Amino acid sequence: MSRHLPALSPPRLIRIAALSLLLAVAAPALHAATGDTVTLNLKDADITSVIGTVAEITGRNFIIDPRVKGKVTIISTRPLAADEVYQVFLSVLTVHGFAAIPDKNVTKIVPEVTAKQNAIPNVDDRRPGRGDQYVTRVIQVTNVAAAQLVPILRPLLPQEAHLAAYPGSNVLIASASAANLERLVNIIQRIDLSGDAEIEVIQLQHASAEEIVRILSSLIVDAAKAAQQPGEAPRLGADLRTNSVLLSGDRGSRLRLRALISHLDTPMERSGNTQVIYLRYAKAKELAPVLAGIAGGMTQKGAAAAPADKAAENLNIQADESINALVISAPPDIMGNLERVIRRLDIRRSQVIVEAVIAEVTDEKARELGVQWLFDGSANNKPVGIVNFAGSGSGLTNLAATPPGVGDGLLAVVGDTATSGGTRIGALLRALSGDVNTNILSTPSLVTLDNEEAEIVVGQNVPFITGSYTSTGTGSSTPSNPFQTISRQDVGLSLKIKPQINEGDTVRLEIAQEVSSISSATTGAADIVTNKRSIKTSVLVDSGEVLVLGGLIDDQLVENDQKVPGLGDIPILGYLFSYKKTTTVKRNLMVFIHPTILRNARDSLAIVGDKYSYMRDKQLAIRERGVKLMADDVSPLLPEWNDFLALPPPFEPEAAAPAAEHADVTDAAR
Repeated sequence: MSRHLPALSPPRLIRIAALSLLLAVAAPALHAATGDTVTLNLKDADITSVIGTVAEITGRNFIIDPRVKGKVTIISTRPLAADEVYQVFLSVLTVHGFAAIPDKNVTKIVPEVTAKQNAIPNVDDRRPGRGDQYVTRVIQVTNVAAAQLVPILRPLLPQEAHLAAYPGSNVLIASASAANLERLVNIIQRIDLSGDAEIEVIQLQHASAEEIVRILSSLIVDAAKAAQQPGEAPRLGADLRTNSVLLSGDRGSRLRLRALISHLDTPMERSGNTQVIYLRYAKAKELAPVLAGIAGGMTQKGAAAAPADKAAENLNIQADESINALVISAPPDIMGNLERVIRRLDIRRSQVIVEAVIAEVTDEKARELGVQWLFDGSANNKPVGIVNFAGSGSGLTNLAATPPGVGDGLLAVVGDTATSGGTRIGALLRALSGDVNTNILSTPSLVTLDNEEAEIVVGQNVPFITGSYTSTGTGSSTPSNPFQTISRQDVGLSLKIKPQINEGDTVRLEIAQEVSSISSATTGAADIVTNKRSIKTSVLVDSGEVLVLGGLIDDQLVENDQKVPGLGDIPILGYLFSYKKTTTVKRNLMVFIHPTILRNARDSLAIVGDKYSYMRDKQLAIRERGVKLMADDVSPLLPEWNDFLALPPPFEPEAAAPAAEHADVTDAAR
């Protein structure tokens, strides 16, 4: 079967002939050698033809990217083995901007700019790769930060190469030819050296570490700006707890700074480091003992550097209550620590307003009904008899002597009062109904500082008899001298609180609340009887919330039934020989607490404005209602709240000048 080949055009025949001639010329140049060596002498050979020749010599399979194009010139003076031919081939690819990516069975020839995105070999220190082989290498950096090396080493690599740092493990990741990466590793080994920068801790004995660091830091900054020296400047830090200076940098810088520190850390020529510190919120009298204790502890810790008695002589803390200032004389290191403590303690304290609603309702009811009898036959030598019930007040026998002393109730007396030897019979009927209702409602409010106790008392100061004594003379003419001892006590409403502001808006309250009143029931008592209700507790409540402290409930029912045996059991008539008394008492006390934290002047003004407006509204209501027999404008009236705030101060502006000057002195001292 014959096969017809397509007809070739003359231009195509010319190109085929030229390619055949090129291969005929190139082949002798590549293989003109003896044994397994090859001498390469090519001039302007097509790179595709060169790749085919290398594939034939080395036995490798190549896949060529369509973008791989160009002319290749190779001049060799000696024969090369197959492995050397491949290395020369890789160098040719690198010169022309291409890279060989080996795979299992083939090698891909691609532009170098995309080579790092392919599966190029990963090499390490033991197998770093050869020549112009395109590889990826992970370089471990020990002493220097890897990120700092990237801008230094990046210009040493071709533009198509890749170089990045991973701070997590302090390594460099690079993709380039093996020879370039090996050169990069040699440079890194010279840079990655442990420097002489160390950290020293210099403990001061006389000077303040914070002040020394401030002075030397300013000198270092000024010197660096003037000299514009390359390299990292030394760094300083202060440890306030141990009064030490932390110094880091190279050896020469540390030596210079250490010499300066030794010159500055010298004792003062005279022990006169005295300062006056004005306080804004704290009390100087209360703060002085606290600072004295702190300074005493610092003196004991520094006894190794200087004798403790000498350090104590240079330490003195006094409080001037007239201007609320502290006068402190102490060594510089202790003075610096005390100033920091004062700044932390002399702060504006929050306040707490506690509004309380105290409601007490008392209801007492008493009912009495009874009859007492008296039979008097003593005038005729006849028996005498009496029926008297306990708890029924004064008896029938007091009626004749002191009629008002019989007691309260409906009294009726019947009997025969004959004067000629007759008997006397009397009867006392006691019928009493008593109702006592008490309703106490109070809304006290208190404002106090955090952790400060406050108390409000509204009531009467009532005298109570605590004893009596009568002194008599020896003679009949000496008069007796009776007298009584009296103790006065507050009776009314009292509220005592001590707030403690916790973290956040929670307030811990220590509350002692008491409601007392004078009782109307004094039967059987030697003196005035008072009713007392008190609560003492500690609670936690959020700012702005309302807490009820519970109620004291007292419900009493007392029934008293007395009668004459036998006679008191007779139906209907038995009431004439009996006595009944029933008493009920109910008491209920409820206390509601509403604390609010006042952290600044704005919170205080909001509370004051509400109270002020409430009082003014009450005054307006009274004026609108009018006052009898008086003009309508006779009742006082508070000004508007905004007008009240706009009132001028009660002193002239010139009088405020010393206060402003004092504030400037305070700021300067602080």
